[in-house]
Amino acid sequence: MPAIEWWPTLTDDHAALRARTDRNAGVTRLLDDDALVSSSVVANCMMNRERSLSGSNGYGRELGIDVMAELSARVRASTSVRWLDVCCGSGRAPVEAARLLADRGLTAHAEITGLDLVDHFVSGSRPPLLRLISGSVADWIPDGRFDLITCVHGLHYVGDKLGVLSRIASWLTGDGLFIANFDARSVRRADGTPAGRRLTTQLRAQGFAYDSARRRISRRGCAQTRFPYRYLGADDQAGPNYTGQPAVNSFYEPHP
Repeated sequence: MPAIEWWPTLTDDHAALRARTDRNAGVTRLLDDDALVSSSVVANCMMNRERSLSGSNGYGRELGIDVMAELSARVRASTSVRWLDVCCGSGRAPVEAARLLADRGLTAHAEITGLDLVDHFVSGSRPPLLRLISGSVADWIPDGRFDLITCVHGLHYVGDKLGVLSRIASWLTGDGLFIANFDARSVRRADGTPAGRRLTTQLRAQGFAYDSARRRISRRGCAQTRFPYRYLGADDQAGPNYTGQPAVNSFYEPHP
């Protein structure tokens, strides 16, 4: 069983040295949220930098939904529609969607928000219905609820993944849709083993659907959810996940 140590914020040089020392000693070094934000694995994540709505690397392929069809149908059926794209990267996909809605004359009651940890958004003018915000999904506070919330490969780099899922569930409208890529194996027990079937059972008990084959998580409708786990910290040296890119494992212990 690997040992677990918790470490607060370190400089990059000290963190790298500590990681090498801990790995050699069989210790998993867990980071708090402040240290994780400074991690090169998180800060240098390129998963969504230039990802577009469609195409072989687009949102449709990754999430299995047509974002524009979802937005267009909702804006025609209701007085307003709000889309939040979490971990939006450069914001290319939200910008594309805003321009397409403008071209279709559907901007009057639509609002799009892109949220990303790094403020490296696409340059140029932005339609009035679009906001691109730099911030962490772990502590950002929205000004209202959303009809659609997406997160393409962003949860791989979040520390308290279950805490973020609970936050997102509370941001949905009554019939709002949330869908994201999610690797259940990245949620670990204190001994380093995957949380496994107990986790997926708890996800479903809290109203989330989990597709283990496609590694997608989704839910319909707002809820106040609570998972029976206490967050211990994150391991940014977990190595590549199923995408082939370095990712972050999140450690928890049971909490009644």
